[in-house]
Amino acid sequence: MKYQVGDEFLQQLPLILAGPILKHTEPESVTVWVAVKQSCQVELKVYDTTNDGEVLGNCLFEGERSTVALGKYLHVVAIAARSKIGHCLTAGHIYAYDLRFTNADQTLQMQQALCSNSHPTVSISYFDHQKPTFALPPNHLQDLQIVHASCRKPHGHGFDALPILDSLIQASANQPQNRPHQLFLTGDQIYGDDIADPSLWVASTLGDALLGWEEQLPVNGVYCTPQQLPPGERADVATNQAGLTAGLHNKAEKVNSHLFSLGEYYATYLLAWSPVCWPLTFPKGHQVMRDRHAIKDWNRAVKHLRQFIYTLWKVRRALANIPMYSIFDDHDVTDDWNLNQAWCLRVLGRPLGRRIVQNALLAYTVFQAWGNTPGQFVEGKSGEKLLAAVQAWSVSQGRDAKADEAIARYVGMPANDPHTDLPILVRDGAVFILDRHPETITWHYTVRSDRHEVIVLDTRTWRGYPADQKPIAPPMLLCPKAFEQQLVLPLQKIAEQTQIQTTFVIAPTNVFGLQVIDWIHHWQLKQEKVFSTDVGDAWNINVKALAKFLTTLFEERQQVVILSGDIHYSSVAHLSYAHTHSKLQSVLVQLTASALKNEEISTRLIHTRLKDWLLPEKVRHWIGQSNPPNMVEISDKQLHHNRQMLTNSDWHCVLEWIPRNSVQTSDCTADILSLIAPWKRAENAKWKWLQPLMFWKFRWVQEGREVVGFNNLGLVHFEFADGNSSGKVIQDLYWFSSWYPTQLVYSRFESELTPNQSLLGNFRF
Repeated sequence: MKYQVGDEFLQQLPLILAGPILKHTEPESVTVWVAVKQSCQVELKVYDTTNDGEVLGNCLFEGERSTVALGKYLHVVAIAARSKIGHCLTAGHIYAYDLRFTNADQTLQMQQALCSNSHPTVSISYFDHQKPTFALPPNHLQDLQIVHASCRKPHGHGFDALPILDSLIQASANQPQNRPHQLFLTGDQIYGDDIADPSLWVASTLGDALLGWEEQLPVNGVYCTPQQLPPGERADVATNQAGLTAGLHNKAEKVNSHLFSLGEYYATYLLAWSPVCWPLTFPKGHQVMRDRHAIKDWNRAVKHLRQFIYTLWKVRRALANIPMYSIFDDHDVTDDWNLNQAWCLRVLGRPLGRRIVQNALLAYTVFQAWGNTPGQFVEGKSGEKLLAAVQAWSVSQGRDAKADEAIARYVGMPANDPHTDLPILVRDGAVFILDRHPETITWHYTVRSDRHEVIVLDTRTWRGYPADQKPIAPPMLLCPKAFEQQLVLPLQKIAEQTQIQTTFVIAPTNVFGLQVIDWIHHWQLKQEKVFSTDVGDAWNINVKALAKFLTTLFEERQQVVILSGDIHYSSVAHLSYAHTHSKLQSVLVQLTASALKNEEISTRLIHTRLKDWLLPEKVRHWIGQSNPPNMVEISDKQLHHNRQMLTNSDWHCVLEWIPRNSVQTSDCTADILSLIAPWKRAENAKWKWLQPLMFWKFRWVQEGREVVGFNNLGLVHFEFADGNSSGKVIQDLYWFSSWYPTQLVYSRFESELTPNQSLLGNFRF
């Protein structure tokens, strides 16, 4: 049974399939991304407002651009608007924007383009004028509101936390100082692996319909279309033909419905950000699947997907009203992507593996990267050349070899050795890195405002694989060349701007993880089972790379805030760092927010007091060398009795985990009816009588100290006492309570932005 997506279905959809999504926004320009079903000329206008955003004023910025044809029914564009007379936007003010769509037949205003007979009413505004709005980051750091999050799997357990952002914006939409100013999605915005069978059932057919042609996928020496590789039956092809590792170690269910084709990756983005292309109903499991377990899994996944779809309108509205920046992690392509040298040789040396990675990167480019760095997609730049190649590839229905080569070049696919068919690796100091063309698009970038800057790292495509170790050895997440390009140069540029008070660094995978995770990773590394738990993705598994990361940061900054995700729980860690032979000290605060929708039994357990009782996090100490960079963790005994070891070090640091405050009820709890579907509320109420017996859901049990393990969204802000320039960084993590009735609550973590002198004092020299 196929999802019926023909010309008639697509013609009934509104012109806009996904978006508008507000992207890179600064005083001189505003960028908006949108996906439509027809080729258009799209015009963007940015307006001043008065009365706290209620009344539209003069047009300040204008811009227009033609859409890029990804397929017959899929056209995308990221339009940048600027002032023609040198006007700049300012902080403390609310601005609005509007879009107009023109094709050969007609001109549509944005509200018309959002609606159709099948979608008669669509709201993407918080004001009566029906225009999306935004505010620039404020001039005072204590007013800054940054939202960050990661890991959003549509069929994952629990409620999707991203719709909470809509509630937060709605509560303060007319307050430019208090509404959220920027959103950073730090990885796994979509999942290429671990796809539910019903999701692939939709994405596969929808993808082919959007393209208008079927991709020929190289499988075992022949070519197959996506429809010949149905949901629930892809594990063998994914693991043995593509070489993907997500299904190893008896985890075939992770790749049974892996995305393969370009159309499937395109469709998955549309389905993640917009309700437009989802079916109104799903077939029952027995109508699609034959195996008893597959039928049960199908029906369970549909329940999760229905709740996910129910709140997509809130996600869509939120993303239209806050600048959204993103960076990939592994699942945006596939689990373990570029994890180590062994993975690269295994996957990129196979035709289907290369095709899947290239498809994923191309989809990431047009759906995420274009809006992150619009300057790379103007005339003459690599991004613009890529867009031309994409259109040629689509027109040829996937047969234009030159267009295929150009796409591979611009998204950074390494060339293969003609003698071995393996990807070419080149030396960078003591490590190997994947070869790439000089015109490859740059994925890392920096976002700047008057008071803060955000350095977004690409720790997937610039890894350094140790040349003198086994291919499974944990890599440097940034090779030496990448350290220079992604950290040193931006940090030095930041240092020239004296008004900058805080530097954020986005590290998609954790710099520091829970002690038990470290133990597991080291044990798995000894067993050479690195793919089962992503051994090598965390910074602290390769201590030389971690030491280089810390020394690089602290050579230019005394205060750094890391935003991270990946691990499906949220926390705050505080690192105090000091030079051994001088008085220079620094501080690093790691704020982790994960997952938006992928909570697990294990994360729910560590969320509770059980984690505090059985495995509480302890203070950890390291001593380090600067040249060459290295660091060694030391025990309490060594700390107090091995003075020579301490004296010979160049620096030392100490890590502590910041406890979370007692849970507080959110002001947005009144909005709970729009966050939880009626059938889900009815299902919860059905078990109300069992609540007194479910002691593990009691609020007291849920008051763990170290992490939030339920789906959550992080809101970061600052607090400064009078006359105190250091202050605190605060992370409020919003999540859905497990007790009945379900409430929207938040856990607050507060971390000082100064080194902990009492802990540094434990080092006896």
